Amino acid sequence: MNLPATRDAALLAARIALSGLFLVMGWGKLSDHAGAVAYMTQAGAPLPALSALVATGVELGIGVALVLGVFVAPLALLLAAYTVATGLIGHHFWTMDGMPRYDMMIHFYKNIGVAGGLVALAVAGPGRFALPSRAG
Repeated sequence: MNLPATRDAALLAARIALSGLFLVMGWGKLSDHAGAVAYMTQAGAPLPALSALVATGVELGIGVALVLGVFVAPLALLLAAYTVATGLIGHHFWTMDGMPRYDMMIHFYKNIGVAGGLVALAVAGPGRFALPSRAG
C-alpha cells in the first residue's frame, strides 16, 4: 500500500466518517428541539433547553467544519472533549444494572473511541482535500 498516495483520501474519509455521527445527531436535535430538550432533561444535563441548543450548534457547526477541513486541529480537539463530556453526562452506565447498563456501557465506550479518532485527526491534520484555513 502506498501510504503517501492514499493519505489525503483517507483523511477525507476519516473526516466524513467522524463527522457523520455529529451531523445526524445535530440534525435530529435541530428538527426536534422539544425532543432534544426532553432527552437532555431525562439525561440530567444542566439547563436542558440551553444544553440542547449548545449541542445542536456544536454537532452541526463542527461537523460541517470538519467535513470541509476547516480549523480541523482545534475543532477536532474541542469535539473530542465534548464527546467525552457527553459520554459522562448521557451514558453513565456505572449507575445502572442489567441490560440498560450494558447498553449505556457500549454508548459510553463508543464516545471514548470517537474521541480517540478525533484526537488522531487533530494530530494528522485535514490532508490535502480541505478548504484552506490558518489552523490546520
